[in-house]
Amino acid sequence: MNEILLGVDPRDQSVPALVWAADEAVRRGLVLRLVVAVPPAHDGLRYDALARQSALRMRAESAIANAEDLVRYLHDGLRIATERVTGVPATVLRDMAAHAALVVVGSRRLGRTAEMFSESSVAVPLTARADCPVVVVRAPEHTVVHPPTLVVGVDGSESSQAAVAFAVEEASMREARLRAAWVWPRPVLTHDDAEGLAERRRLLAESVAGWAERYPDVAVSQEVLRGHPVEQLALASQESLSLVVGRRGRGGYSGMRLGSTVHGLLHRAPCPVITVPLPQHERRTGDPSWADRYRSGTADRPVTAPLGTGTRPPPRGTPGREDAHGPSAGSAER
Repeated sequence: MNEILLGVDPRDQSVPALVWAADEAVRRGLVLRLVVAVPPAHDGLRYDALARQSALRMRAESAIANAEDLVRYLHDGLRIATERVTGVPATVLRDMAAHAALVVVGSRRLGRTAEMFSESSVAVPLTARADCPVVVVRAPEHTVVHPPTLVVGVDGSESSQAAVAFAVEEASMREARLRAAWVWPRPVLTHDDAEGLAERRRLLAESVAGWAERYPDVAVSQEVLRGHPVEQLALASQESLSLVVGRRGRGGYSGMRLGSTVHGLLHRAPCPVITVPLPQHERRTGDPSWADRYRSGTADRPVTAPLGTGTRPPPRGTPGREDAHGPSAGSAER
């Protein structure tokens, strides 16, 4: 996991997503891989289909070149790799995510139907299925607010524990404080409010216990909020660098796999949303030591060929890969 993937959109590249990914690659000392995926032509024998495909390829080349120029302007010494791939964008990035520390994409603000079924939908299906944390950047992070703060949603589940592990390390790298929020939907009956509130405060404290000793530089605050999880977490993250949540969804369609809370936050949160899945080893064996494998991208992964060798296997379901490059010539090694 020595790289951060940025999905480059040839139609409308998100500058906030590009800036976020470049800054994060610098903080983590990782390669930034810019990836643009061109969907295959569905009717390759028709002239108009071939013409559209050719135009899309030209637009993709221009988009990835412009993205690389902007990154070099922001961070001249950053190691950069560029790659153009033929395939459905969400599928390409999902498969490449198996070997990445993070995947970063912008948000095109598609409607719910388009998110489910459109070939151009990326944020929702990628967030629902990727094996590494996915960052969806709809708007720039709030860097002018002091002290800088990250918000992590906690509900006591294993997925929220993975989110806490990621959020604490991220806060440490950014010299920010961490606000751990447990959202308690308002019950129909209110006679047990005091007891229920005390129980949730206890569970929240257990969820963040031990991290202060590991990261003494991070101030962690705890808060139980009342209301709808999407509304309350969106409000809590109004002035945050980012909002970190775990992935819990089930089902066949991407929206159901993602879970309603995360799905809603991708539309409502006013800052970058980082969705953290359980590490694959934990999903297979229930190994409780999963938390350490999120630190600085050190999770277990297959050994892959060095960048630039051209030996990385193509993602599943993609007709072919083109123009794969390692770190660009002249880029400074960190």
